[in-house]
Amino acid sequence: MYDPRVVRGNTYAAKILPLQSEPDPLELHKQEEMKRRAKARKRAAEKRRIKTPEPVEGRHHVEIQTDLYLEELYDKVPEAIAATQTDLFLDRAPSPLYIPQKSGIDAATQIYDGELFDFNFEVEPILEVLVGKTLEQALIEVMEEEELEMLRKHQIDFEEKRNAELAEVQRLEDAERRRTEEKNRRITEKLKLMEEKKEVVEKIAARSFTNSYLSNLIPSVFETLNDNGFFYDPRETEIENYFLPWLTHKSNNYVDKIRTSRLLLDHIILSSIEQLNDMGRPILKGLKGRKIKKSKVNIPLEDWLNPDNTYKCTECKEPKY
Repeated sequence: MYDPRVVRGNTYAAKILPLQSEPDPLELHKQEEMKRRAKARKRAAEKRRIKTPEPVEGRHHVEIQTDLYLEELYDKVPEAIAATQTDLFLDRAPSPLYIPQKSGIDAATQIYDGELFDFNFEVEPILEVLVGKTLEQALIEVMEEEELEMLRKHQIDFEEKRNAELAEVQRLEDAERRRTEEKNRRITEKLKLMEEKKEVVEKIAARSFTNSYLSNLIPSVFETLNDNGFFYDPRETEIENYFLPWLTHKSNNYVDKIRTSRLLLDHIILSSIEQLNDMGRPILKGLKGRKIKKSKVNIPLEDWLNPDNTYKCTECKEPKY
């Protein structure tokens, strides 16, 4: 990064910064003009340069070397084998053993036979001690063996007594176990017998109570069942449940048919009476002219509609159709 405020190199040839912080407009214009002219010259030089013509159809340009000396191009970097050999040196001699330097004065002495001690005299107490200790150790070992033998015999006697005591204890335990088992067996049998007696007594009491209770219960039960209809005659039940409903249904249908036919007949009779009344009006007018005394009878509508009742007009003549 370039900064004109930072001085580089010799300070004696340093630039003198202007007092004004802003650059001169004329100087900027000159610099821009120089840059524009340099770009124009560069473009003109490129235009003046002779370019390679375009290849004809079916061919293409290839880049080749035009230098005076040809250089062979390789894809693989050239390699070479180099070797070196160091000078032969002899083995170093082994280092000598380190012996420190003597310090002080050497001294020596001479001892003759009999000057320090007499072997025969000095060895006697040592031999006495060794022999005494050996005999003492042998006696101790013999006494120890005798003691071990006594302990072994005592142990055998003790084991025999203990085995006898254990056998006696086992015999007593077996006898006690047999007595306990016999006692428990007899107690169990007694309890079982008492339970059986109690069960027999309860069964007898239950049977007597059942007999006394059922003596009046069975007749009352049969009476109740008979009253509720559990004991019935199959024919009577079939007649009541199947025949009588069927007969009632058929009777109702028959009565309905009779009622319907009677209603139709009443309707026909009423229509016939109305027609007869329409036809008998002239006759009534003639009778009124003759001043014939008529007797009127008022008949109720229910009696008139009843097909069992018959009425006849004695004064009217039968119409001619």
